[in-house]
Amino acid sequence: MAEVTEKKEITEPVETESRAYGTATTSAKTLKYFLLGIILRGLLFAFTLTSVILMITAKQTEYVRSPLTRMAELRPAKWSYSPAFIFFVSALWMVCGYSVSSMLNTLVCRKKCATNKFLIQTVLADVLVFGILASATGTAGGVAYIGLKGNSHIGWFKICNIYDKFCRHIAASLVLSLVALVILLIIITLSTIQTRC
Repeated sequence: MAEVTEKKEITEPVETESRAYGTATTSAKTLKYFLLGIILRGLLFAFTLTSVILMITAKQTEYVRSPLTRMAELRPAKWSYSPAFIFFVSALWMVCGYSVSSMLNTLVCRKKCATNKFLIQTVLADVLVFGILASATGTAGGVAYIGLKGNSHIGWFKICNIYDKFCRHIAASLVLSLVALVILLIIITLSTIQTRC
């Protein structure tokens, strides 16, 4: 009997050490996900803000030959003339503000961020924002494609051969928005993985 109790005494410290090691690796993982999430949310802010600035500065005025009168008229092209671009800019502003508020929220409640309830709420909000930005990017991309290629079946003429600077601004803004969508998808994936830890 004395031998059995000695073996138990020897194994108990080993279990405690393995638990402590498991806790240390879990907290190191949590800290790594926390820092990566903050960095990605900062990048999301930077990309959406740059995309908004490019869209708002998308203006150009050129002489355009009217198909009816065959005379050249001075006509402006602005992002605010299209409801799809207005929706796109509004969605970008919303995502830009959300990225700042979610980054601050994560920084303020760092200890509470390890709870599953907070992480699930964050993932749901991230998915909602992802859906809004994806729909706005798709809508603006459809209008931009018609501006680039036109539609001969309906009689819509392409305008990017005339308003080249305007179209470059919109194209750059759409590319940055797509990068922001990828960043948001990575944030959602990391938050989901973090709830499993």
